[in-house]
Amino acid sequence: MPKKFTFRGGVHPPHCKSQTEHSRIEEFPAPEVAVIPLSQHLGAPAAALVEKGDRVLLGQVIGEPVGNVSATVHASVAGNVLAVRPFAHPSGRLVKAVQIENDGTDEAVPFEPVEGAWRDAARGELVNKIAECGIVGMGGAGFPTHVKLSPPSRKPIDTIIINGTECEPYLTDDHRIMIERAEDILTGAQILKKILGAKDVFFAIEDNKPEALNIIISKTVGSRYNDITVATLKSKYPQGGEKVLIMALTGRQVPAGGGLPMDVGCVVQNVSTVLAVFEAVTQGAPLYKRVVTVTGANVRSPKNLMVRIGTPARALLDACGADIRGAKKIVMGGPMMGMALSDLDVPIIKTTSALMSLTESTEAVRRYPCINCGVCSRVCPLRLIPSRMAKFVEKENFDDAVKWNLMECTECGTCAYACPAKINLVQFFRMGKNKVLANRAAEKKKAV
Repeated sequence: MPKKFTFRGGVHPPHCKSQTEHSRIEEFPAPEVAVIPLSQHLGAPAAALVEKGDRVLLGQVIGEPVGNVSATVHASVAGNVLAVRPFAHPSGRLVKAVQIENDGTDEAVPFEPVEGAWRDAARGELVNKIAECGIVGMGGAGFPTHVKLSPPSRKPIDTIIINGTECEPYLTDDHRIMIERAEDILTGAQILKKILGAKDVFFAIEDNKPEALNIIISKTVGSRYNDITVATLKSKYPQGGEKVLIMALTGRQVPAGGGLPMDVGCVVQNVSTVLAVFEAVTQGAPLYKRVVTVTGANVRSPKNLMVRIGTPARALLDACGADIRGAKKIVMGGPMMGMALSDLDVPIIKTTSALMSLTESTEAVRRYPCINCGVCSRVCPLRLIPSRMAKFVEKENFDDAVKWNLMECTECGTCAYACPAKINLVQFFRMGKNKVLANRAAEKKKAV
């Protein structure tokens, strides 16, 4: 029996994937009006290249990257630009976006793949194509992929991990992609291996996805993909976190204080991102659509949908028969790390993995005083002490919160899930981080 990898800590929330794990991906109609934010990635927002009144084509660049960490943004429909101004964003902020009225033609710019066979292409050519197509991490973080694939020469990469864990409850978009597009993902993994010159490629899948696991294993045994090792992991949350996954598979620990996976010779890429890399390199397709799971107790027809970027969230919920009036909360993403939406007309973006409708039957909980029981520390996969950090933040003692590794927290929610006092620890950490970053920015500005 093959070894099953795991990590210290973590929790076991109910999987709740049965609603959509057997639902094939369906193409969702393009929106009549698309609102495409110029910030769908970590780093600087893209700069608009179009203005009101312009006609754009499907796949046309409408936003160019700014600075070293940024990403290209493309039109997801053909039509006329109605506005370039701030619109509501899933983050809860107003973010500059391009609003396009779909003319229904889907007239597209030519998609230009890498010339010749990708195996013969230079590494730089492959990275440039990935950058041109606006690929970012689609597992949630949204880090520009071309930056991740360009580590400094002093930090060689020997290990690539393809992240197919999808440890969040309810989500099945990655699961279905692995089942329906297995060979394309595996080819994408080999493209990453060529770019980085890595020795080892691990395809990580949790054991609660036997169908996907068996398909990937069958595709790698005795085939052209036999340079990829399938790693089975025990189902546990937050298995899919980069630092957690690296520790589980390699035993390496990413350094605290701003350390990155490349510091220990690793690069981790989500399966949806790897598929986007494959399509960019072999087809020249920009990232203008993605798979979204629509699910929840009061969703009549839960589905996995291929959705154009810029489609309003409300359109997906309506199409799947969600009882919005009966919902207590609509969450974009999973229940552990997703964001509650205050506006259902916010657009689907590159990092949107799911829409969840949580009902009134979801039990409300009362917060009790912390008794220093230590449960949060035992389950934290990064071995932090959440209760201590939260107390410092609550007292606005941000310096000590940072000393106790506040900025290392990935906000996975494991501590809050396990806390017997039902303290919303993650909320403290988000507040604390925002305050720390604001203070640092103010100090930097003052020093100039």
